[in-house]
Amino acid sequence: MSKIILPRMAAAAAIAMVNAPAIIRARTRDSMLTFDSRTIDSTGAFLIGELERLDQTLHGPLASVTWSRDIDLREDVSIADETSSFTNSSFAAAGGASPNGKSWIGKDASAIAGIALDIGKTASPLTLWGMQIGWTIPELESAQKLGRPVDQQKFTGMQLKHNMDVDEQVYIGDTVLGVTGLVNAATVTNVSNAATGTWATATPDQIVADVNELLTSVWAASAYAVCPSELRLPPAKFGLLVSRKVSDAGNISILEYVKQNTISNSINGRPLNIQPLKWLFQRGVANADRMMAYTKEQDKVRFPLVPLQRTPLEYRDIRQLTTYFGRLGVVEVVYPELIGYRDGI
Repeated sequence: MSKIILPRMAAAAAIAMVNAPAIIRARTRDSMLTFDSRTIDSTGAFLIGELERLDQTLHGPLASVTWSRDIDLREDVSIADETSSFTNSSFAAAGGASPNGKSWIGKDASAIAGIALDIGKTASPLTLWGMQIGWTIPELESAQKLGRPVDQQKFTGMQLKHNMDVDEQVYIGDTVLGVTGLVNAATVTNVSNAATGTWATATPDQIVADVNELLTSVWAASAYAVCPSELRLPPAKFGLLVSRKVSDAGNISILEYVKQNTISNSINGRPLNIQPLKWLFQRGVANADRMMAYTKEQDKVRFPLVPLQRTPLEYRDIRQLTTYFGRLGVVEVVYPELIGYRDGI
């Protein structure tokens, strides 16, 4: 028998093929398609053992939104509008005998001072928001057979996404659009550190003093016309006020003590409304916690919002699609002097 002599490179390749592991090609033997776990989970189809008790309750992700609690809506905007705006009026009037005095006139006066008016307009964008949800007919049929409505679940998920986007837009605005929100409004100038701060070690009286200083400052900025009735705190600081008592002999928390012993209670005739707000956590300068005082009234601060609308259900091959859309505005701070921030609490 004659020998076959291979070139050096061919010989090396042949040895590598002999030593290489065998390639195993996996395939089904019943001519059925295979699906990955994500495809199976999308319709909620799972393998259930005989001794397994599956809870049929549908559990969504944990999320919390509070924008509807903390701000009133401006509802006169529509899907056709691209901008929301408001005006601020300024008046000027000279006195009679004294330019800075009262408008006195005499019986034979021939020159009477008038009033001057200046109207300024502030405009903000109304940005379109939209999301499409869809499913295939086989997915829908499978979900109906399992008793797990995939269409309803996707609709619930879309609503949650919309609420979370509105929540963020209301409180901190949007960096892409270059706009601010309720807790970081660019027009608010009453911003500083708390007088005492560091509430973890502060006494109840020092905490009350910090809150009263903020309320008085905002009240003074409004020419003593409006005293804030709302106070928002980071969740940890709110929990601190709830858990600590005024004293070892006291029977109320610092939270109740603050509500009853601020100027808001005396001026507005009701206790200060104090609520926790997650967006205030590390929102201040140098990532310090921030507290905010303001007045929740529609003519003072509001948020333009166009409710969601949807397109008719569209049938595309074996898919069913619909798009939900609306408009999100920018928080309109009509009177910036009625809002104040204090950091370092």
